[in-house]
Amino acid sequence: MNQLTTFPAGLPLPLGTSPTPAGMNFALFSRNADAVTLILEFKKRGKPQQLKIKLHPKINKTGDIWHILIPELSMPCYYGYRISGPFDPEGSGHAYDDSLIILDPYAKELRSSHWGEKWGGLGKQPCCRIQPPHYDWEDDRPLNIPLKDSVIYELHVRGFTQDPSSHVAHPGTFKGITEKIEYLQDLGVTAVELMPVTEFNENETLFINPETGEKLKNYWGYSPLSFFSPKSGYCSQPKDPLNEFRDMVKALHKAGIEVILDIVYNHTAEGGIDGPTTSFRGIDNTIYYLLDPWTRNYLNFSGCGNTCNCNHPIVRSLIMDALHWWVIEMHVDGFRFDLASILGRDSNGHVLANPPMVEMIAEDPVLADTKIIAEAWDAAGLYQVGSFSTHHRWAEWNGKFRDDVRSFMCGHKNTVASLATRIAGSSDLYQHSDRRPCNSINFITSHDGFTLADLVSYNHKHNLPNGEDNRDGDNHNISWNSGKEGPTNDKAVLALRSRRSRTMLAILFLSQGVPMIVAGDEFSRTQQGNNNAWCQDNETSWLNWQLWKKNETMFRFVQQLIRLRREHVVFRRDDFFLTADNADEPLHMQEISWHSLLPGQQNWSDGCHTLSFLLNGSQLPEEDDDFYVMLNGNIQTTKTFTIPAPPIRPHQRIWKKIIDTGLSGPEDFMELHAAPTVKNGARVIVPNMGCVVLQSTIAKTDKEKK
Repeated sequence: MNQLTTFPAGLPLPLGTSPTPAGMNFALFSRNADAVTLILEFKKRGKPQQLKIKLHPKINKTGDIWHILIPELSMPCYYGYRISGPFDPEGSGHAYDDSLIILDPYAKELRSSHWGEKWGGLGKQPCCRIQPPHYDWEDDRPLNIPLKDSVIYELHVRGFTQDPSSHVAHPGTFKGITEKIEYLQDLGVTAVELMPVTEFNENETLFINPETGEKLKNYWGYSPLSFFSPKSGYCSQPKDPLNEFRDMVKALHKAGIEVILDIVYNHTAEGGIDGPTTSFRGIDNTIYYLLDPWTRNYLNFSGCGNTCNCNHPIVRSLIMDALHWWVIEMHVDGFRFDLASILGRDSNGHVLANPPMVEMIAEDPVLADTKIIAEAWDAAGLYQVGSFSTHHRWAEWNGKFRDDVRSFMCGHKNTVASLATRIAGSSDLYQHSDRRPCNSINFITSHDGFTLADLVSYNHKHNLPNGEDNRDGDNHNISWNSGKEGPTNDKAVLALRSRRSRTMLAILFLSQGVPMIVAGDEFSRTQQGNNNAWCQDNETSWLNWQLWKKNETMFRFVQQLIRLRREHVVFRRDDFFLTADNADEPLHMQEISWHSLLPGQQNWSDGCHTLSFLLNGSQLPEEDDDFYVMLNGNIQTTKTFTIPAPPIRPHQRIWKKIIDTGLSGPEDFMELHAAPTVKNGARVIVPNMGCVVLQSTIAKTDKEKK
């Protein structure tokens, strides 16, 4: 076949595949390749066909981009590339291997497989898939829920519904999530944050569970094969992942729930030089990855063998194109960037003062209404919480909020001042430039670490089933087992664990900033002390929905906290408190006032474990109720707080006790109309590790009482 005359040369842009009136255009960047062969696999008249087309460097190449147009291509079609060039990883850094069939970084679908099926085709056959575009979005539009009004719910697509107790028809899938939409609405969250949903090989890990002999899986999926292609193993119909994902997004939007993706642009599944070559390494190793300039070894700031060269213009374009695609074609509402500090490193791994990649994402016009959230650290020790970017668009997972709340709720010394700062929106981190409290994504637990139930039940990690002799996972958990390690029938210990859990949740939802919870914490899910369940595709990680009924009072408590936050703007401020200017003014003039056990008396000493604060709803542009929150972080001792009068208003107000974590549910959270009245100057006992919250309401006149 004379390829030069059979097929048109095609166009260099856009990269990837793109349909044109004349056929399908293929375009691949590879600066240092000597030769590129496009391999097509399709059916013609029902029979499998494979076509190999060697691209001519003078006809099918513009600059560094190889391209060709294929008319009348039968679909669905699979494709990949054989790429020739030097293999000199210790010298030039190039690592070409034309015995392999390489994935297109811009492929929107990969060869489908059910979860757990062996990925036999990688490197051996064309694995990029093209299907005719077709989808009816039915006028679906972004919800654009303000970040300050958001409540984020982090979940794993498979783990959310895989357990039989979920009672869904399509467990472990995008469709399974749609079957739980009513539950999500009932809980009250405004967004789901999905752990990685782009294609990864769950079978890549070599670890064995020493207790069962079972081969473990890469369950979490922080090992991307693609920045675009949805995980077909998360689909009830693996051959149509694009549309099943879109169906989920559309259904969630109809329910008023946004979709945020946890995306991994800091490394890929290719690992170190001894890892599999599936895409980037075989296309242009020296451009896509950070290499030591002398040894040419991979710089490993991700902890996963390689680090993407995110500030190279080619890689920046790839990342931006992927983000655009998820927003434009898949209607995603936001992104959480895994190990985002890597986005700020240069080609030698040095930290840049003004990283182009970080600025591009923040200033991009397509992403102008998209939520962008940084995990502001990396695996090499770079910790940028509060300093990741001064741009007002960037929110951050606030690891300091997590640590300071945990420390206070473990009875540690010198924690009260830090806790107050976190409750007030972390002004020490975000009150500069145009940043606001909502730049802080507040959380106490996430997928990485203990669940909330385990945080109050274990002093130490219990990761032996991960197959690494308990060496993996963080040793700095800031946890306390409440008196006994692991499961117990001790009623006093169980009561303390419940109280501590609910107090931490109250702090989370009543603080300024954006609250995030991890799926299952609302009904006390446990991982039996495993704080790094990345490889546990089993009951350890799956949500046990029987706990929803068993711990329904815990669910109700979280549900009511979310409702309270939604109904009161005093917890969702646009700006920081003006405490520095008005702290000496009367209480009714202060936006927030801090106390210890007595009104107007503060105690910031190292040994203090009590804190109370008054939120003044009268000082807001949109007037709200007042709230008085009392926290006792003592391990054993109850404390008595004296209650101040509510701020002065034109109409007299009285206090009602709506939350008391010292009580069992449902009495721990009362509706305002049914809550008991607390008189000004009254003494209220708050149990150890407990929280009491008062809400002001207009006092009834004698006539109204009658």
